[in-house]
Amino acid sequence: MKPRHPEKTKNSPSPLKKKPEWIRSKLVNSQIFFKTKEVVNRNKLNTVCQEANCPNITECWSKKHATFMIMGDTCTRGCAFCDVKTGKPSALDPFESIKVSKAVKELELNHVVITSVDRDDLEDGGANHFKEVVLEVKKNNPNTTVEVLTPDFLKKGNSYEKVLEASPDVFNHNIETVPSLYLKVRPGSRYFTSVELLKSVKAKKPNIFTKSGIMLGLGEKKDEIIQVMDDLRMADVDFLTIGQYLQPSTKHFPLDRYVHPDEFLELKNIATSKGFLLVSSSPLTRSSYHADSDFKILKDARDKSLECHQPN
Repeated sequence: MKPRHPEKTKNSPSPLKKKPEWIRSKLVNSQIFFKTKEVVNRNKLNTVCQEANCPNITECWSKKHATFMIMGDTCTRGCAFCDVKTGKPSALDPFESIKVSKAVKELELNHVVITSVDRDDLEDGGANHFKEVVLEVKKNNPNTTVEVLTPDFLKKGNSYEKVLEASPDVFNHNIETVPSLYLKVRPGSRYFTSVELLKSVKAKKPNIFTKSGIMLGLGEKKDEIIQVMDDLRMADVDFLTIGQYLQPSTKHFPLDRYVHPDEFLELKNIATSKGFLLVSSSPLTRSSYHADSDFKILKDARDKSLECHQPN
């Protein structure tokens, strides 16, 4: 008689599923890619492209587009989907704002995305540090638009308002998944805290574009995805990104399934009908993917919307 297999425990490794043909990163052999890498490394900067093993890093860096991750490379939370390491972070780098600003200038970026790890150890969650970095980038790169991708600043009061004082052009905070999966996927976060953050940002700074993203393939249901869309529209979010969850390792949250591109297209059409100014929905879509060109589309969409509401 064959021995019984032990039951799979909660923390047991989850085998990685083979990727389908439609999930293929673009390979680009470009001098610009290595120039971007050299600038990032020389300035001793962290990027979410590297820390989170983004599948689009080759394509994006070959277009001189990098997402800078400030406040270190160690997160105080342990989201089950994320490949950024968790632990006790180091002290903030007082020169980080200068380093990021310098890198933006060297790369001649028209649009830059600045994100961070969660810093629950800091009194304001790192909001003032965000503000300092954005202000420095804007001061030395007046023609560069700035997009921030922030934590939720959970239990930090209104500290997010410090970020708004720097007047970023886009305020992005990812919802990541549906409410029913939060305790398993984002145990340190709260769904409605994230929705309320986005709502508050738009209420206080109507001219700033708001943006959020969700991953598919974690076990969510279609009606749950649509409910997230409705919640984000109630928060007056302008831009929605929908992408495929890619399980970083066997120790991360198990992938439920690979979602077919046709489903992404269907969800894009549904989201667009709900009034988002822009929807990016595809297997390889990520928060910062094509952020520079998407910003131009956002501006055009808002201008067109304003024109439609002008009295004759």
